[in-house]
Amino acid sequence: MTTATRTDLLAADTSMGAVTLLVGDLQKMTDYYRDAITLNVLSETPLRVVMGRNNQALVILELARELQRVSHNQAGLFHTAILFETQADLAAAIYSVASRYPGTFTGSADHLVSQAFYFSDPEGNGVELYWDRDRTEWSWVHGRVEMDSLLLDPNAFMREHLTETAVDQAHQRSATVGHVHLQVGDIANAKRFYVDQLGFETTATMGTQALFVSAGGYHHHMAMNTWNSRGAGPRPKSLGLGTVRLELPGTDDIGELTERLTHHGVTTHDDGATLAFQDPWLNRVEVSVKG
Repeated sequence: MTTATRTDLLAADTSMGAVTLLVGDLQKMTDYYRDAITLNVLSETPLRVVMGRNNQALVILELARELQRVSHNQAGLFHTAILFETQADLAAAIYSVASRYPGTFTGSADHLVSQAFYFSDPEGNGVELYWDRDRTEWSWVHGRVEMDSLLLDPNAFMREHLTETAVDQAHQRSATVGHVHLQVGDIANAKRFYVDQLGFETTATMGTQALFVSAGGYHHHMAMNTWNSRGAGPRPKSLGLGTVRLELPGTDDIGELTERLTHHGVTTHDDGATLAFQDPWLNRVEVSVKG
């Protein structure tokens, strides 16, 4: 891994918080994330639904009927990745999607560090459901983690890992937002912002097409690609991604981040609980202390 002083980097214990999606049909989207992805409704109003597991928010849906759906080649969300503790937990979630929304499955892959299954929600937002192999099984070469996209047969995975107990207990099991993957206009500017200014470390690259970054030696907390969006400029206000959240260990860590962003000329807003700013494509990022 890259070496740098503590104030150059995000804290090693940084993690992802809940992702906010701006949606056109709040009921339809709530149904999908509850009945297919197997999240629980933690709180609900006519305009906002907070969903998660074990009282930990993972996805926040906010009604925005006045907005249009984003074009597939604009900057914004590629997918929200929900991390499960066991392969049985992952299999139970996949079973739920396959049973209720089979047409939303878009692919699967063994990434060496993880096993992942991909879906598209009713408004076109990407969703990844995945399980991590133990960190002792990850391979690092010259500061980069080895990842790949190998064939992963969903049916074989389900036969091996799905259990009746996992299905019955799905809503009671823990899950987290493992990472968030964005579409951006170019990788050079993504690296300048997310690595040089925000303080993530680069963990993998795919030429000028994709960048993977993390804190504390994770394979990636965030990723950015240009597969559909090369050359995209700032996002118009639209349905889709509302907010990406990072959670840091303490207030000192947020203070250091604020100083670093200010030094680099990034405009920030701090309301005393949350530090907010935008990336070069106007994706909103909020940072707070872990609850």
